[in-house]
Amino acid sequence: MFSRWSNSHHNKENDSLQQESKIVLTSWLIVAVMRKYNQIKELRAAIGPLSGRSLKYCTDACLRRYLEARNWNADKSKKMLEETLKWRSAYKPEEISWHEVAVEGETGKVYRASFHDRHGRTVLILRPGKQNTTSLENQLRHLVYLIENAILNLPETQEQMAWLIDFTGWTLSTSVPIKSARDTINLLQNHYPERLAIAFLYNPPRIFEAFWKIVKYFMDAKTFQKVKFVYPKNTESVELMRSYFDEENLPTEFGGKAVLEYNHEEFSKQMNQDDIKSANLWGFDDKLQCIGNGHSGSDVAPEPVCLAPSARATPASDAWGLFSVISPMMYGTCYRLYPPISSKEKHACEMPTRKLPNPNLT
Repeated sequence: MFSRWSNSHHNKENDSLQQESKIVLTSWLIVAVMRKYNQIKELRAAIGPLSGRSLKYCTDACLRRYLEARNWNADKSKKMLEETLKWRSAYKPEEISWHEVAVEGETGKVYRASFHDRHGRTVLILRPGKQNTTSLENQLRHLVYLIENAILNLPETQEQMAWLIDFTGWTLSTSVPIKSARDTINLLQNHYPERLAIAFLYNPPRIFEAFWKIVKYFMDAKTFQKVKFVYPKNTESVELMRSYFDEENLPTEFGGKAVLEYNHEEFSKQMNQDDIKSANLWGFDDKLQCIGNGHSGSDVAPEPVCLAPSARATPASDAWGLFSVISPMMYGTCYRLYPPISSKEKHACEMPTRKLPNPNLT
């Protein structure tokens, strides 16, 4: 009887301790969220008044990505964002239409997949062995178009995309020059920060190692950590990739079970529809006048789209609205999104209680 009472008492005590742990954890999260929110406000104030497409681009979610990319250093984030705004103003990536780059996509060397990863991210499939053109400028423009398209098609719960790179048929003769590789990496790192979640390089040939030894030095530490090599005979690397993708969706070229064939005509129809969505989002109709393959603006009803999923639900004037969006993830991966809180801030929200055991929260 005493043993039963003791066990019951012990269980209640553990429940109480776990509840206290959750309260402390929630308090820490509130502090982290508020710090993040304040840093976003400070960055917005630092870049000054914006208008037009720059204003539409600079959502709270966007500013957070730039801060995250520069480890929450305000000055570096401001410089990075200003350079992107200048680049977007000159390059106008949102104005690129499919008909301008369609020839680059005829072999399916880069295209948006019809499936998502396990986290709901948009997937880009790259097949460098399918290179079919020689203009580096047009190749880069094609890639920019598809990155913008991948972002356009992100579900509301995601801000990042995944890349699958198939090296079938790749040789040094089909590889891009080192300068082009550097420009591509810089483009992704500097103008699309925190948009890439993971990139799997599947079964690259041994000769690629020489190319990689040079290219990797152009990557910052954050981007480098997102690049994963997968070899069919390396079980650990295969399991890592499958932890991101459902085997039923993963194409056979990547060791999955899905038999997928790139159909340029069908893909072009999808891109033409997305051009209308993009024009609707950015507020211009240039694209609507240049849609080919038998599609016109009247054929496809524009769909409402959101450039940055979290921005719509987290207006700059509502800090608690920001927290209400993030709070469901408080026991998940959201911690990497916030700068670490100081020991002083941590102590300020601690409860005066005895040492808590590890509650094994996930």
